[in-house]
Amino acid sequence: MSWEMVIGLETHVELSTESKVFCSCRAEFGAEPNTHVCPVCMGLPGALPVFNEQVLHHAAKAGFALNCNVHHRSRFDRKNYFYPDLPKAYQISQFYKPICENGWLSLQTSEGEKKIGITRIHIEEDAGKLLHDDENGTLLDMNRCGVPLIEIVSEPDMRSAEEAVAYLRKVRAILTYIGVSDCRMNEGSLRCDVNLSIHRPDEPFGVRTEMKNLNSFQSVERAIKAEYERQVTAVEAGEEIVQETRRYDQKTGKTSGMRRKENSADYRYFPDPDLPEVRLTDAQMKAIKAEIPVLPDARREAYMQDYGLSAYAAEQLTSERWLADYFERTVKTAKSAVSVANLLQGEVFAIISLKASEAEKAGTAAQEGEASLPVSPENLAKLSDMLVEGRVNSSTGKKILAAMFEKDRDPEAYAEQNALFAVSDDAVLKNAVAAVLSQNPAMVESYRRGKPTVEHALMGKAMAETKGKADPERLSLLLHQALETPEE
Repeated sequence: MSWEMVIGLETHVELSTESKVFCSCRAEFGAEPNTHVCPVCMGLPGALPVFNEQVLHHAAKAGFALNCNVHHRSRFDRKNYFYPDLPKAYQISQFYKPICENGWLSLQTSEGEKKIGITRIHIEEDAGKLLHDDENGTLLDMNRCGVPLIEIVSEPDMRSAEEAVAYLRKVRAILTYIGVSDCRMNEGSLRCDVNLSIHRPDEPFGVRTEMKNLNSFQSVERAIKAEYERQVTAVEAGEEIVQETRRYDQKTGKTSGMRRKENSADYRYFPDPDLPEVRLTDAQMKAIKAEIPVLPDARREAYMQDYGLSAYAAEQLTSERWLADYFERTVKTAKSAVSVANLLQGEVFAIISLKASEAEKAGTAAQEGEASLPVSPENLAKLSDMLVEGRVNSSTGKKILAAMFEKDRDPEAYAEQNALFAVSDDAVLKNAVAAVLSQNPAMVESYRRGKPTVEHALMGKAMAETKGKADPERLSLLLHQALETPEE
């Protein structure tokens, strides 16, 4: 009987507010180290916190979007632990009375829809950041101290790395849809702790370990697979799994122990005496709910029903709010929603991925969101129509799209100026076929002796004869006819 992994995620999300959660310091990313600090976030004696009401609004909005019970009353507690990036030696969090509980979201898996439970969402402050430098040792940047966070704690409902990544992607999609966070993992505004254990099906869960501060989907997937393999190997060798915090090393692809995992009692939680209870009225809750836009699941169902998209295509196109908005604006003027979806998922995504990869290699930050898609919806709709109508083939369509990414332009005008429209004139295509067959008599003879795969190679040569501009379906038909016609 195989081992089953059991996964729960703790997702830490920095909220999009101008100031920090308990002081007026700016919460922006990328400032010079230790420039956005004050006595409150530095934890100096006598400094008192003042709660940022916008944080409450964003946390409640996230709770409603994730199907949670959002409480009218919640309060803050002190979580005590000692670490260099925590100047007060405690973190203000919510333990006894969190703002949100008992939520869920649904995932599309290979076995159908699966519901993942959300235990709680609570508000807390972020810690500082340790910077490890070979020359200067470990440095401390306090700018992040006090940046507002929500922590989303899932139930241990996931059973594979793929499910965990899908859950994290869905959380990210929902939070960016509602605008409470930019969720930029490369900037640390979305981070994830993975709790993982193994067991035999129908047996109790094993001892869990926690892998901290994973900040990419790839890291989450690889860390889960590595830790699962480690635990299985250890248990089968008769070793005991201990409850501990572990680190995933990207270079080695392995996890390693950091420290024994604390239990809640070790943090000595108690209500923060400097902060009163926070409250939400019925009117405030109603107003917050009214701000929530149509979310990914509802949009996905609409795309399948209204546009005839597959479940996979609809899931892809609703994964980001800007992408769904862009798709809908494009479809308004396009003749085929399916063609637009195929174009976006295929060549457009490929170009975006390539540019992101090039930016990563160059050490520059890749643009996120619609800023990385410089083609107007109207022009993409025109290119989609040209492909649907067969006025350009897929190969030429790629060339036109690449030119549109360099500079947004009318694809019809560009195709006209560069003679890129598809060649569908039978006389021209027959001449191309005749030329290829006369130049490759051995291949023709091979085909007629029973090697049908030769036809694909001849098709490539015929397409090259037209400089890639032939209507492929018509060219293929004429080539096949010529090959099947015996020589006189």
